[in-house]
Amino acid sequence: MVRLVVIVALLVLGGCGAGGSVGPSSAPVPASVTVTASSVRSVGKTCTVPDVVGMVHQTAQDTMQASGLYVLLERDASGQGRLLINDRNWVTTGQEPAAGSVVDCGVEVTLTAKKMGE
Repeated sequence: MVRLVVIVALLVLGGCGAGGSVGPSSAPVPASVTVTASSVRSVGKTCTVPDVVGMVHQTAQDTMQASGLYVLLERDASGQGRLLINDRNWVTTGQEPAAGSVVDCGVEVTLTAKKMGE
């Protein structure tokens, strides 16, 4: 599961409390918050996965999002681990889940792509 860790920085400024009090609030505040993809997913809504294999990677992403699928992961099909920086220079070669699958709209969709001309 992909986890995003958001670090929350706390700045305590003297004299900013209510009623002229000085110092931090007595309420505990977390130092960090972990957000998982499942915590931001829609519950109960389903989407049909479109077929994006063969599309320019940017178009494939746009098509997935138009279908309600927003949790998109991308992988370099060559196995070199390259980042797909300019999506318009890549062609989608695979997808998981498969096209036509009916899934929870918050499911992680993995798109595999190769650079054009490879």
